[in-house]
Order: sequence, then C-alpha cells, then structure tokens
Amino acid sequence: MTLVKDSPPDAPEMRPAAPVAERRRRGRRENLAGYLFMSPWIAGFLLLTAGPMAASLYFAFTDYNLFSSPNWIGFDNFTAMFGDPRWQKSVEVTAKYVVIGTPLKLLLALGVALLLAQSRRGQGFYRAAFYAPSLIGASVSVGFVWRALFSDDAAVDRAQSFLGLHTGGWVGDPNWVLYSLVALTVWQFGAPMVIFLAGLKQVPKELYEAAEVDGAGPLRRFWSITLPMISPVLFFNVLLETIHSFQIFGSAYVVSNTTCGPADATLVYTCYLYQKGFKESQMGFASAMAWMLLLAVALVTAVLFWSQKRWVHYEEDAR
Repeated sequence: MTLVKDSPPDAPEMRPAAPVAERRRRGRRENLAGYLFMSPWIAGFLLLTAGPMAASLYFAFTDYNLFSSPNWIGFDNFTAMFGDPRWQKSVEVTAKYVVIGTPLKLLLALGVALLLAQSRRGQGFYRAAFYAPSLIGASVSVGFVWRALFSDDAAVDRAQSFLGLHTGGWVGDPNWVLYSLVALTVWQFGAPMVIFLAGLKQVPKELYEAAEVDGAGPLRRFWSITLPMISPVLFFNVLLETIHSFQIFGSAYVVSNTTCGPADATLVYTCYLYQKGFKESQMGFASAMAWMLLLAVALVTAVLFWSQKRWVHYEEDAR
C-alpha cells in the first residue's frame, strides 16, 4: 500500500504592490472627485459669503454710496459711528431686547418642554401645535397680524381695557412697542422647546426614582437633577437664541411700519443698519456697523463659552 503525501495547497498568488506613482495618481483622482462634488458649496461660499464679507470689510473703511467709486477714509466711519446718537440708541434698544426677550423665550420653552416630557394622550399633537409658531413667526404676514393685534382699539387693547388696564395700543406707544416685539419672539419658542425636550428624554429615570426615595421634592429634583443633566442643551439654546436675538430685523421693521419707531423705540441695530445702507446710501457706514455687530456677537459668544466651565456639566467631567 503506497502512502501518498498530500501536497500543500497552492499559496495565493501575490500581486506586486502598486507603484508609488500609481497610488499618487489614484489619490489625486479621488481628491478631484471629492472637490467636484463639493464645488457647488465652494462656489456658493466664495460668491455669497466669503466674497461679500471681504467686500464689506473693505467698504467699512471707505466712503461709498453705491453710486460712485469707494473713497478710502480709514477709521472715519467707526469714529462717526461712536458719536452718532441714533447708533447709540440702536445699541440700547437691541441690548434691551436681547436681555428681556431671550430669557423669557427660554423659560417658556423649558416649561412647556417639561410638560410635554410627561406621557399623555395627544402628545404628538401638542408638540406640533407648540412648534408651529416657530415655522411661521418670522414671516412678513405674521408681522402685519401682530401689528394689527397690538394697535389702538385692537384685540390686545380691548383685553387690557376689560381688565382695567387702559394703556392703549402698544404699537403707537414708545414705552410699550418694544414689548410687542418681545411677545412675538417669545411666542416663537417652538425650536428651543424641541431641543429641551430631546435633552429631557436623555435624563435617566433612575435618578428621579432614587431622589424620590430619598425624599426630594419636585423643585429639588428639578434643581439637582434636571438642570445639571440638561445644562449642555441649555447652553446650546442660550447661545443660539442670543445670537438670533442680535439679528432681529423683519419683525421690528414690519411692526413699526418700516419706520423703526415710534420715536426710535424699535430702532434695533439691524434696522438702523438697513436705513443707513439702503435708505441713506451710506454703504461704507453700514458696512462698518455690520462688522461691529459681528465683533459684538463674537465677544458675547466668547463670554458664554468662558462661563460654561462654571455651570455646564458634561458626561466627560463626571468620569
């Protein structure tokens, strides 16, 4: 009997490594394909964002009225800006709007989110209903409706009179018209509400159960568990809504009937910027205003990021 030793299976054929030049050509083709797919975004960024920003930075140091060539004047626009009483008024009105409107909007959004986080019938309907104003609130038509509601002898005026508050229409009163804009922005609390709701859903229920066993009441559980756990979401909403409040324009322009009044009571920063740039054709001055707004928003953002170390708690910090 003859034993035949099985021969080992043939080893797979080893292909020589691709030359370095071939790999480089393949990498260049892949990069070219990537840039080709990105080209619409790159073109849009250069033409609609980077290009106008660079042009506005140049115009900020020029005397430019849209009808003649820009004339370089250095920092004259900025010095004139700081000495302009209406510019100072626009800063004051914008700061007041941001300080009052943003906290009220976030408080209402968080309160409604806490209610919607509980299981109840028709929850989907309530979420959609509360979110709807955020979709339509920025439209011009809503601005006209808001102006009609807060005019003399309109719905709000009649409701106040019924309650014994005879203040008249808010739109025509310099002391009250800004609060109508605050009411409009607070009414659009749907977007931060949804973000708060997503954060509340991530809080472990075991923490609430343990705190309840220890005798912690609702307020204590909210202060010691809910707020620390959703602090990153709260920080995100504060940052986003603050930046958004600095950019208010449409509602102030429409509610004031394009005057930013009465008596400059709704002269928010962007409204005055629009007046200087497109009504008075002082595009250089308006460009300088735009860059000052950018610096102000950047400064506020930096302060918020610096402050988050004291009150924002991330999961990485607990490890």
